[in-house]
Amino acid sequence: MPLQIPDPVLGPWTKAFPARAHGLRLSEVADAGLRLSEFSTPVMTIHEEALSHNERTVFDWAGDLGILLAPHGKTTMAPALWQRLLDAWAWGISVATPWQAGVAVDAGVRTVLIANGVTDADAAARLGELLAQTEGLRVLCWADSEDAVAILADAVSDTAHPLDVLVELGGSGGRTGARTIDEGERIADAVSRAPGLRLAGVAGYEGPFGPDRTPASVAAVDAYLQTLVDLHERLDYPAGIRPILSAGGSSFPDRAAAVLAPRRAKADVVLRSGAFQIHDDGFYTRMSPFGAAVPTAPLRSGMHAWSRVVSHPEPGLALLDAGRRDVPFDIDLPVPQSVAGRITALNDQHAFLNLDDGAEIAVGDVVRLGLSHPCTAFDKWRVVAVIDDPDAEDPRVIGAVATCF
Repeated sequence: MPLQIPDPVLGPWTKAFPARAHGLRLSEVADAGLRLSEFSTPVMTIHEEALSHNERTVFDWAGDLGILLAPHGKTTMAPALWQRLLDAWAWGISVATPWQAGVAVDAGVRTVLIANGVTDADAAARLGELLAQTEGLRVLCWADSEDAVAILADAVSDTAHPLDVLVELGGSGGRTGARTIDEGERIADAVSRAPGLRLAGVAGYEGPFGPDRTPASVAAVDAYLQTLVDLHERLDYPAGIRPILSAGGSSFPDRAAAVLAPRRAKADVVLRSGAFQIHDDGFYTRMSPFGAAVPTAPLRSGMHAWSRVVSHPEPGLALLDAGRRDVPFDIDLPVPQSVAGRITALNDQHAFLNLDDGAEIAVGDVVRLGLSHPCTAFDKWRVVAVIDDPDAEDPRVIGAVATCF
């Protein structure tokens, strides 16, 4: 089903876009003949070929294993990029908040998985209204306590349009989620007793149990994932429901598949990995199993930033015009890719580039930066240019996508 893709008229509000693009609709950018050199810096770009490669790699892998993908839409909050995932046969789109769910429903997504608890009674009631008003809509959310179930039960009572609830199981040292299987069973019983709710499965997030890919971390992740299976096998689901087993940060999809996929004959195994579509040059490059633990081609970074030298005040130090308002910095600092050196710090609008011995750069030069963590890259941009080749001397701009943050 085609989504409603934002198509705003570009103007001075569109960060980095050249003046000759002002007045164009977003959908007209592809035919405007723009080049990256026309854009002001800093600017962030998406690489079309990398996205296609990443989507093909992960969906082919999942299809071979018989598992489903509901990629995390909060990574980009870009309906145009969600459309690509749905066209690749994504089972649905995951989000993190009721507001994000509303954006997805408004765009036309018809299976929305809120990978979080909903404890705002008004937001839960709005979900119930959307279910009643929107043909073919399925909304799922998590609950990790009987108190959370009580909030949902009070807000949603339409038995004809139930809200699907997955019991969220966590673990000691984890994030949210019930801490024991027994507690998970009590939550499931509470869901089953609520007329407007429907017990739909078990879910969780394995990321906190493995900060890296060491054998100890992988073993801890596997042990946690097994608890999801153990809880799932102890629950009684309502007639007509094919239960869901869901895990999925972007760091351990291979382990989630290994532990959960053997149950796919009696459950839909749904992974929520979202960063794979964009990938990066930092955290996910270190953590991704694709091309390493999984025998596929490696994923490719589909995002870059381009930043101009505004000052070269002393030997070995240059200041760039990209800062915390332009590039992600929560996990790794950006990495210069067109000059030898490293970014050592960011201010709001500046990056400190320490140059390697012998590296040369001049005021006005543009530096390509590799970025880490797409989830905190896209939220800094309302419109992102799509380019054909980041290695070209002057990449062609072949489109643009709007975000909904």
